[in-house]
Amino acid sequence: MDDPKECRIIVSELIRKVLVGELSVRDAVVMFPAGTNDKSIEAAFHALIHYEADEDLRRRDILYKEEQDDYLTLIFQTLEQGKELPKNIIKNYEKYYKVADIPMPNDFRSNVIRFWRFLTFRE
Repeated sequence: MDDPKECRIIVSELIRKVLVGELSVRDAVVMFPAGTNDKSIEAAFHALIHYEADEDLRRRDILYKEEQDDYLTLIFQTLEQGKELPKNIIKNYEKYYKVADIPMPNDFRSNVIRFWRFLTFRE
């Protein structure tokens, strides 16, 4: 799926389902549209990964939990409209990750994309 707006709407629904407990983060990230170069989707992917990584902290600190829930709600509501995320959210994750490691299907197109990323993002 190459239409960024459609991909953003799909991702918004995945995030919403995580927030209401219908879907685990693990299940949501494997359903992300593969092979996208959309920085908004990549930032949303990283936000979900951090959400899961902070599970213990979320249990101990209710204020942190509420802030993180509000942050993911902002992300899903923006993507739900097909809009790009604010630049500050995107930049917040870009400084830590060159590219999102969104799982891709094992087909020819995905293998070409993986190879290209390997060549392009090596340090």
